[in-house]
Amino acid sequence: MTNSTTQNTTRTATAVWPCLTFRDARASSAFLVEAFGFEETASYAREDDPSIIEHGVLRWPLGGGIMFGSASKDDTAFGRRNPGNDSIYIVCDNPDELFARATAAGAELVRGLRDEDYGSRGFTVRDPEGNIWSFGTYWGS
Repeated sequence: MTNSTTQNTTRTATAVWPCLTFRDARASSAFLVEAFGFEETASYAREDDPSIIEHGVLRWPLGGGIMFGSASKDDTAFGRRNPGNDSIYIVCDNPDELFARATAAGAELVRGLRDEDYGSRGFTVRDPEGNIWSFGTYWGS
């Protein structure tokens, strides 16, 4: 059997990009920028209806990010996804500062700041659309 997987330790691109659907993609993007510190790098609206975001990208400061779009934008499997059902874990450097920022911006507290027995420090909040966001210092194993 041949192993076709190549490990490239110098690659800086991120290979996993969660894709979320929002009822109000513009408002959700603005919330994620304000509350969590994402940077919006793309937002493509439908030509005939600027309230519909066909594709958007929010970059995370430590690498990677999310892609997003408007719910009910079309009859495809992507357009029919129900918003508010996702749960995402994101690595952060300073969870205490991020916790203060997120709660000040109105993120709903799910689980407060705490130290885990596996060495992470973090918290969990819910965005206005219902998605659960966990932030912590654990980079995985």
